[in-house]
Amino acid sequence: MKCQQCEKPATIHITEITGPELDELHLCEDCGKIYLSQQEPVSDSTMSPQFKLIEDADELAALQQQVCEICGSSFYEFRHSGRLGCPHDYVCFEAELEPLIVNIHAATEHVGKRPKRGVNSSEQQAHLARMRQEMKEAIEREDYETASSLRDQIQELEKQRKPS
Repeated sequence: MKCQQCEKPATIHITEITGPELDELHLCEDCGKIYLSQQEPVSDSTMSPQFKLIEDADELAALQQQVCEICGSSFYEFRHSGRLGCPHDYVCFEAELEPLIVNIHAATEHVGKRPKRGVNSSEQQAHLARMRQEMKEAIEREDYETASSLRDQIQELEKQRKPS
């Protein structure tokens, strides 16, 4: 493919989204540098929210320390592993995750098929994770009666979730 400005081979391919239309440019390296140097920098007011960077160091540090109260995973861990700790993390880190999800999936709600059983499974999983955390804390406090009661409740809930 040839450069749209001169006859050299095009090595830079730019797609600009201007309203409903896509504009494709095919430029050589020299013409591409000239074209890119003429572009005005994007201001914060016109930039889409999901592409804005957190500029305040204190805000970034606070965000990195944010922790899910159910599973104990932090937003810092999510950024480095790419995995959430439990279903409640979607609620806990909603403000930070929503722009990412919209950017990737172009929607925030599932529109496909759902399993016929286990409709409330995410709430049940969060409840079970919370109970397991409470049981661990009770064991650490050496409150074995509470821990055994929680263990029995967890076993009963897990028994109810399994198909018969």
